[in-house]
Amino acid sequence: MPTDTKRVRGPDVSQSPVLLGYKPAAVLASRGPREDGRQRDQVDVRPVFVRCGLVSQAKGSAYIEAGNTKLISCVYGPRETDRKDETDMKSGRLTTDVRFAPFSCPERVPWIQGSQDKDLSLMLHESLQPAVCLQRYPRSQIDVSVMVLENSGSALAHAVTCASLALADAGIEMYDLVLGCSLQQVGSSYVVDPSYLEENGWRCNSSESRGGLTVAFLPSLNQISGLQSDGEMSEETLTAGVRTCIEGCYKLYPVIQKVLTKAVRRAAPPST
Repeated sequence: MPTDTKRVRGPDVSQSPVLLGYKPAAVLASRGPREDGRQRDQVDVRPVFVRCGLVSQAKGSAYIEAGNTKLISCVYGPRETDRKDETDMKSGRLTTDVRFAPFSCPERVPWIQGSQDKDLSLMLHESLQPAVCLQRYPRSQIDVSVMVLENSGSALAHAVTCASLALADAGIEMYDLVLGCSLQQVGSSYVVDPSYLEENGWRCNSSESRGGLTVAFLPSLNQISGLQSDGEMSEETLTAGVRTCIEGCYKLYPVIQKVLTKAVRRAAPPST
């Protein structure tokens, strides 16, 4: 019987390898210290490492690490808009794109942009647009892209901060920086800047009301530019959670200021 020489024949016996076996904890403790040592019911955010200007091909870029959550953002433009029918003679156009690297999550995600990526892109756009002076860039387009290299929780909040830093590094005129902070509420307890386990590990315990909250905040203007909430949260709990997230943004603000100041001094021409 003739064989098909164009067909690549695999082994007779094969087994699909388990590349990343990950099982979240069945029940997370609702009291006591958290798994990484931080305290619950307190504004205890993770230490962050931030750098600007890492991508030379982009007009501006920023990289941020918060625990094991790692993101990089790039800004391109202002440039001419792709579609002439979307050109605004009085204001510019801001586009945002958030994507997860296939290896960023415990469960491998496809490279093609999914529904979660599109939702995060829309939330990022709503958070950044009030802070950007788009009227200074008529008939132009500013593209902001965020790549999540590793997702260890609070990806949206840190994406807002990282994209805002990239816009400032690109020299885009802004009313203020935009900082993000997340909170996870479970029953009467809450955790600030939750990890991946804390965001997803409560699903198996349905006896307690739970909800998540992400706030985008302009610290100098003391205004909220974006708010995203899901789950079961009462009005009083939601109000207290927003205040807690604002306090978390204020804790992050001095670090972002120092990083941006260093980036400006590094890019400044040497004095003669």
